[in-house]
Amino acid sequence: MTGSSETDRFARGPTPAAPADERTQMFGEFAWVGSDLYTSGAVSSHGGNLSVRLDGDRMLITRTGSMIGRLTPADLIETSLTSCGDPHDPECSVELVVHRAIYAATSARAIVHAHAVETVARSLVEDLIVPVDSESKARLIDVPVVATDQTIGSAEAGAKLADVLKHRRVAVLRSHGPFAVGETLEDAYQAVSCLEASCRVLNILDAIGRVSRT
Repeated sequence: MTGSSETDRFARGPTPAAPADERTQMFGEFAWVGSDLYTSGAVSSHGGNLSVRLDGDRMLITRTGSMIGRLTPADLIETSLTSCGDPHDPECSVELVVHRAIYAATSARAIVHAHAVETVARSLVEDLIVPVDSESKARLIDVPVVATDQTIGSAEAGAKLADVLKHRRVAVLRSHGPFAVGETLEDAYQAVSCLEASCRVLNILDAIGRVSRT
């Protein structure tokens, strides 16, 4: 009988993995979060993007034009966390400039960007999305909507989103969709999913012409 139990192992946390094992584990999270985003309808076939902060001045981000619901290891591009002009930049999602701005302004370890339909629709009529359902009120409180002249791959969008995400888990770029931050991709995805469900409730209430009892 060994001197430690299975319970003790989990209490200590996971044993540090070798870099190759860590990259395999990262790909697994990219793959299932991307699959869930697609199957839930939060992105179209080639929409949305994901990234994680690595050690040092490095990050992993999804490849431009990748199918978010069917990611392969080749769809994860490693590039500089801070510096434009990395040789791999052309392979990266067009939203690389936004991801870099958010990482520079926050302690986020992961970012999820989606084109969630209910959220995008709500962003066209609100400057601040205020949930009325209990889960979103507890988890998100309220969600800022930011507007820019250029929405896709925009340095202006990066600056505005980075500013509000210093104090929020998720913010919405008007007409384009939510950007969420977290310690992990799962954490950021939860904020995107929670917001989409909340916007669906708000949109249904508007459609039936009823005011919620809050």
